[in-house]
Amino acid sequence: MDTLLTQILNSLFYASTLFLIASGLSLVYGVMRIVNMAHGNLYAFGAYVAAWAVGLAASTLHWSLLFIVLLVGALAAAAVGALLEPTLLRPLYRRPEEYQLLMTFGLLLILEDVMRLVWGPHPLTASALSDALGSISFMGVTYPGYNLFVIAVGVVAAVGLGAFVYRTRFGVMLRATSQNMRMASALGIDVKRVYVQAFTLGCLMAGLGGAIVVPIQGAVLGMGIDALILAFVVVVIGGLGSLEGAAVGALIVGFVRTLGITYFAEVELAVLYLIAAVVLFVRPAGLFARA
Repeated sequence: MDTLLTQILNSLFYASTLFLIASGLSLVYGVMRIVNMAHGNLYAFGAYVAAWAVGLAASTLHWSLLFIVLLVGALAAAAVGALLEPTLLRPLYRRPEEYQLLMTFGLLLILEDVMRLVWGPHPLTASALSDALGSISFMGVTYPGYNLFVIAVGVVAAVGLGAFVYRTRFGVMLRATSQNMRMASALGIDVKRVYVQAFTLGCLMAGLGGAIVVPIQGAVLGMGIDALILAFVVVVIGGLGSLEGAAVGALIVGFVRTLGITYFAEVELAVLYLIAAVVLFVRPAGLFARA
């Protein structure tokens, strides 16, 4: 029973992080029809900025206030997104998708080199936060307190993002633009503004994922590529453009990854790819894809 509860919590921890990354990727595609190859390195950029900010503030602020400092990483990723959309991506909307893929792949490489230039090749850590929370014992299980915090952030982000997209006026404009951009523009919606806000929100989610995971995993070069691969598996399973699909896909990948690490570590990724392949065979657009 203790082992089972630990496995469930580990799965929810992985799923929370994956949802933050995949939801941003899925949101950007759902509204703008752009597969953002640079999304993984925006996640890494959020992690680096958060680790750097926590390192600067750790000597002057109480550890409880450092959780607020983590948000700097998410806001930095959002700021990068707000800069990139009107300058580099907007001119490509009327071009074939290959141009968009090449541009975002180029941004992935550029962001990787920028992080190497600014912070060097060595990892950054923010372990003061995870150490401060220590471990929590309940139901006969001792579990890291910071992991529970990440799970809580994932749940709050899922509920909050869903409410924002489906229960607010801006969410209505967002969904109208995604369904028929020309009609939305004819009805008076500022499509360019919606695009930049949607891309910024997607980058914010990626940066938040990197910021909250850095106290446990640290910020290292190459982490964005690994995260992007898993995020693509999530959205392939759930359906690219669907927030519900991102949530369900993250849960599936989180549980399979936990079982894989425990029982078949050698073929963990192969099992994830196999699940994605089966979903593509049965439902080519994903489990929750909509027209």
